[in-house]
Amino acid sequence: MREPKVILFYRFTPLGDPEAIRLWQQTLGESFGLVGRILISRDGINATLGGPMTALKKYVAATKTYPGFHDLDVKWSQGTGADFPRLRVRVREEIVSFGAPDELKVDEQGVVGGAQHLSPREVHDLVERRDDVVFFDARNAFEAAIGRFQNAIVPDAETTRDFVRIFDSGVYDHLKQHPIVTYCTGGVRCEVLSALMSSRGFTEVYQIDGGVVRYAQEFANRGLWEGSLFVFDERLTQEFGVDAKVLGRCERCETPTSHYFNCANLSCRALILLCDDCALKHTSLDCGPRHASAPRVTK
Repeated sequence: MREPKVILFYRFTPLGDPEAIRLWQQTLGESFGLVGRILISRDGINATLGGPMTALKKYVAATKTYPGFHDLDVKWSQGTGADFPRLRVRVREEIVSFGAPDELKVDEQGVVGGAQHLSPREVHDLVERRDDVVFFDARNAFEAAIGRFQNAIVPDAETTRDFVRIFDSGVYDHLKQHPIVTYCTGGVRCEVLSALMSSRGFTEVYQIDGGVVRYAQEFANRGLWEGSLFVFDERLTQEFGVDAKVLGRCERCETPTSHYFNCANLSCRALILLCDDCALKHTSLDCGPRHASAPRVTK
């Protein structure tokens, strides 16, 4: 049971003492030898962790003993054993940074005014029943470059903090009467995004329960998802079978690729989408004048 795995989970619930939760989670993660990232705020917890399956199972069981976390929905995926450099547990104003902490309302049931959750099969049922369904990407635009739902709306967002500005610009007001299906990696960004959309007059907002990870566990590449999933760890991308469609294009030569690389400039936070041939050329690992805000993944 030492097979390496990566888990992804979040839980929106009021936390009276986030610092105490941080200390507990830090101790818990260290005691099981886990690595990854845990973010905690007054509104809940958001975590991505890697380690042996046995250790992760013990960690999850211990975390669920806290009353607010007893019903955690944990998503599992295959790890490499070196998916994160260390364990980081932090207290933040938001567990996902939309820059709108005062807009978010949370109670013991989760986000107030958020979307209705749809299982992957319920998403397909909705698409079959309605011809005006809109898939809306809740991620950063660079993530969608290598994978997205068919015909999805992909906002021009470099970070999640751009979404409030984008919505307030009115550019998507014409979609307010459409059924909107939001999606992201594991679901946490959709929780906030859907609440922001609902408060701005979008009348029928859904989210895929468990995000792309849960959807792909059921349908892999046989459904409405196309391409690879960007993940914020050493893997960088995750495929759901050998037959994954390649949507990305090399920034140097336009060859189809799904491979991101860190810029060779250590002070730069850009990720560069390159084919294998261009990646072998050292100069190609420098993003040049382009300075994207994608987070550097430490190798």
